[in-house]
Amino acid sequence: MVKVLLDPSMYHPQMSVAQEVHKAAELGFRYIELSPRADFHEWHHYPKVDRHQIAEVSQAMKDTGVRIWTFNPVFDWSNPDEQERQAQVRNWRRLLEIADALEVPMIATELSGDPNQPRRSESQFYRSVEELIPDFERYGIECTVEAHPYDFAETNERAVQIVRGVDRDWFNYEFCFPHAFHLGGGAPGAPGASVRDMLDYAGDRLRHLHVADVFDHTANVGNRYIVNPPGVDARVHQHNEIGYGEIDWDDAFSALRERDYDGSVSVCVFGWEEDADAINRRMRERILTELGGE
Repeated sequence: MVKVLLDPSMYHPQMSVAQEVHKAAELGFRYIELSPRADFHEWHHYPKVDRHQIAEVSQAMKDTGVRIWTFNPVFDWSNPDEQERQAQVRNWRRLLEIADALEVPMIATELSGDPNQPRRSESQFYRSVEELIPDFERYGIECTVEAHPYDFAETNERAVQIVRGVDRDWFNYEFCFPHAFHLGGGAPGAPGASVRDMLDYAGDRLRHLHVADVFDHTANVGNRYIVNPPGVDARVHQHNEIGYGEIDWDDAFSALRERDYDGSVSVCVFGWEEDADAINRRMRERILTELGGE
């Protein structure tokens, strides 16, 4: 059964994690995907949560019936610099301890690394995964990974191949809809570039989804977004409510129903804090209408 998760990113500046658990319950969600925040697991930093915060969050989950289903950390485990890679593996090990303490069954993460050093980054990624396999298997925690814009691999096809290379039943692929126009290789209409084609390519490795809408940054000869200076090494995208972008949602949801998708689905709209409650409620209802679940 599909599990619909709230990414509470829009509440991070005002709420503690325990308060976000209560907010999720208020909005009708039964599950959370905890995205990076400075007082818990922060981008590329050692997790700052202590046993008192863990106890507080655990109590909030008991009080509400809401469960943190996934952590969504960003640790640069593919960094070409070996000392930094080792530091990120240390970060991972602490996060897995925290996940175990809170009975979080899945980590949804990114390839990270450097797109300008893809071969070296890929080698570092596999080295980190090999070191962490015993930790994941000791705790019984699953992992899904996506190719985020500006990771060492940025396309759906390549990311799925990298996941297959790990060759563990618990290590699978996450498709992020707001990154779709990057994941398709920036060539709308080309073979394999549609959302349906990308989901088909992922096949049984597809176990997690991030759902938000996005405009096509490649449209209008690439002039929809103007980034200065010309040629700057940057990536653009949004995380909008469904309907405020150019994803073909009718076809995307149809493709998911045809494959009887039963993994987790995270609502990850960012940047609209002034209307966060209403947006998250509408997103949850749309997903439940299209895919069923809880």
